[in-house]
Amino acid sequence: MTKPPIYILAIESSCDDTAAAVLENNKVLSNIVARQSIHDEYGGVVPELASRAHQQNIVPVIDVALKKANITKSQLSGIAFTQGPGLMGSLLVGSSFAKSMAMALNIPLMAVHHMHAHVLAHFIDEEGFDKPVFPFLAMTISGGHTQIIKVKSFFEMEIIGETTDDAVGEAFDKSAKILGLPYPGGPLIDKYAQEGNPKAFQFTKPKVDGLNFSFSGLKTQILYFVQKNVALNPNFIEENRNDICASIQHTIIQIIMDKLKMAVAETGMTQIAIGGGVSANSGIRNTLKEAEAKYGWKTFVPKFEYTTDNAAMIGIVGYHKFLENQFNDASVVSKARIEF
Repeated sequence: MTKPPIYILAIESSCDDTAAAVLENNKVLSNIVARQSIHDEYGGVVPELASRAHQQNIVPVIDVALKKANITKSQLSGIAFTQGPGLMGSLLVGSSFAKSMAMALNIPLMAVHHMHAHVLAHFIDEEGFDKPVFPFLAMTISGGHTQIIKVKSFFEMEIIGETTDDAVGEAFDKSAKILGLPYPGGPLIDKYAQEGNPKAFQFTKPKVDGLNFSFSGLKTQILYFVQKNVALNPNFIEENRNDICASIQHTIIQIIMDKLKMAVAETGMTQIAIGGGVSANSGIRNTLKEAEAKYGWKTFVPKFEYTTDNAAMIGIVGYHKFLENQFNDASVVSKARIEF
């Protein structure tokens, strides 16, 4: 006898994107994201504005997600939401709505760790995308995180390396700001880098023990480099933008690859799954693909829409929690910082 499908409604509101998704088992039926352009003029996310925008967006986003999935509220099996980490005001909008809806429908509630979701996004059933086999190494690279994780099972993960200061996404965005590029600047560095010479300018890679990362020194080095050259030639950035971006991106990728090679040597694991917003970077994706042939690794990069903040990745964690009866009651609290 065929088991009835499990329908999970997932809500993600950790930062400035209001997202809702509906999954049927491990397959995505809808994945809706409302982006908040209001932050662009400030050069970064303004927490108070973000939480207000979530309040405006959450009902229509969930409504569209259910309609696109072609299911009704009464068919839902459970509701998953982002518990943390993130901006507290933003998290509270999502958690309050999830709790209220789960209570009204009398269905289970699943609190999800945002970074676990980036790792487990690889297990969404998507045609043309392979799934890693436990155990494997995961690298989460985003605006707020840079981590190397040993993944033993769906809910057994260990951070073996992380940034001691800035995240890699912040290094991209701050470098872009130094070059006068608009926020968010990371994708623009990637765009210009594709037309530039990655070895045009040399930046020193920071020396950090073990598998940890540091990007604050590189960011400062880029600032001084640009200031010095602009003082000599006011048109330096404009005349060399592609080469500067290519050189910055090349240095960051080399830092990431050095640590990954070290992690593989230490753990013996050759499956590498990458996630988080910065995994959308074309240079990182291409370098990982080259590493498959060069080092004998098997690399996994999720579908583009599952790399940035989205609710489908929250839903896949919710689905596996549902299977194991890992439910939460209404007393569960949102946390800006949450233990991995």
